[in-house]
Parts: sequence; C-alpha cells; structure tokens
Amino acid sequence: MIDIANRLCEAVEEFIKLHSKEVNWKHRSAPGKWSAIEIIGHLTDSAVVNLHRFVRCNYDDDFTLNYLQNDWVKAQHYHEADIDELLSLWQLLNHRIIIVWRKFPVERLQAKCNGQTVENLGKDYLAHLRHHLNQIVHLKAGN
Repeated sequence: MIDIANRLCEAVEEFIKLHSKEVNWKHRSAPGKWSAIEIIGHLTDSAVVNLHRFVRCNYDDDFTLNYLQNDWVKAQHYHEADIDELLSLWQLLNHRIIIVWRKFPVERLQAKCNGQTVENLGKDYLAHLRHHLNQIVHLKAGN
C-alpha cells in the first residue's frame, strides 16, 4: 500500500497545481454533465466513502459500502461551492487516506469491501482520481 500511497500523494499535488492554472470551474462540457467544481465535489465524496472503507478494512472483512454519486453531488450543491474550500477539504481527506495506506497492516491486505481486496480498492481509487484529473484538464479554460 505504500507504493499506492506515494502515487496518490503525487496525484494530489498534481491536482492542487491545477487550481493555480486557468480552469473554468463552472463550465459544463454538455448539459447534464458535471462541471469541474462538481467533479472536485465528487472526488471529495469519493474520498469520504473510501476513507471509511480503508479504515474499516483494518478490522472488518467482507462488507459493502456504497453511495449514490449523482445524488451526493446534487445534495451538496457543489456547483455553487467555493473552489478553495472544496480543494482544501479534498486535499485533507486524501492526506488521511495516504496516512492510513502507509500504515496499513500487511496481514489485512486481503480484507474485502464490495467484493474487492483493500489493495484493489486502493488501486481503483487512484485510477478513478486520475480519470477525473484528466477530465478537468480537458475542461480547462472552458474547452
């Protein structure tokens, strides 16, 4: 999990650098699609849920923890949120995930949530984050 934690740390730093560049945070690529700020909100929700999963995998096994991503984004009104506040929250949540991963007990790596081992959940979490980072790069400056 240490390697995945290091890669997450790099991805978070890369994401934060985007904030200093020209990003049209409210632009939607098409009607009904999430804006860049809503994508950040979604990633914040994902961090909340996954932090719970990773912590619980320390002591529990074979449990399910899901959430309705579109409903979470809508209920939290991310499109009207302050980007600085949202990025800070997202960054802090990921910092906690990195700490949990770096100290994760090796004997618990096969613990399962939603039918996946914690190690695979970590890899999927990182891939999901990178996917959305690429989406924001494409939304940059309203493109």
